[in-house]
Amino acid sequence: METLLLPLQFPFMQNAFLIVALIAPAAAMLSCFLVLKGWSLMGDATSHAVLPGVVLAYLAGIPLIIGAFLAGLLCALSTGFIKDHSRVKQDTVMGVIFSGMFGFGIVIYTQIESALHLDHILFGNMLGVQRADLWTTGLIAGLVTIILGLKWRDILAHAFDPVQAEMIGLPVKVIHYGLLAILSAVIVAMLSSVGIILSIAYLIAPGAIAFLVTRRFAAMMTVSVLVALSAGVLGTYASFWLDSDTAPTIVLVLTAMFLIALGFKTIKQNAPRSA
Repeated sequence: METLLLPLQFPFMQNAFLIVALIAPAAAMLSCFLVLKGWSLMGDATSHAVLPGVVLAYLAGIPLIIGAFLAGLLCALSTGFIKDHSRVKQDTVMGVIFSGMFGFGIVIYTQIESALHLDHILFGNMLGVQRADLWTTGLIAGLVTIILGLKWRDILAHAFDPVQAEMIGLPVKVIHYGLLAILSAVIVAMLSSVGIILSIAYLIAPGAIAFLVTRRFAAMMTVSVLVALSAGVLGTYASFWLDSDTAPTIVLVLTAMFLIALGFKTIKQNAPRSA
């Protein structure tokens, strides 16, 4: 038993477990809406688009999370504006914008000399999480969790049928752009831990897994949160013994859980029904 609990004896592992517990509820609940709305690429685009904001914030001497949030929000709003005012489809717009902003961020980064580690921005640094990171992540994730928990019915109505939602009096534009702002905020909350690239797994996989094994949205959100928490804890624990990077290990656990859920769903659908 003492050997099994060994990771908990190290402060850096305690912080890693704690930040997983802080991130998981907000990311998992948001992932349910992203899956239902078909916004998987939106999460990917926004996560990549924060890079130039991080670099510019470093140059300006302001907190990196401010630059990341503004860049992510700019990407999301620009995507919606171009989609509404052109014939180009949304997935095409997102692909162009996120690749352009990501490339812009890389170019800026290579032109400056700084102590800013690109690997930490891209892949995270869960074992280097500081107390300030925990406070920042906790405040952002906590606020997002409260908003999604209180307004999930309105957001769900908008996700299924925006026209019907507007007819019953819901502020569809506020919900739409509010959801984009929440997406940017959650990515910022994950910036110091899972990083830009790997945050997409936390934004999509929990909701996708829950979608496969549940039929009601309330149950889907609950299962999604449990999946995110379980994968985070298991991945962090496994990375200690495997001596691997923590964030990629968590993503592998999420991938394995998705494949298991998909296999279970396929077997259940193909099983012969009794007369």
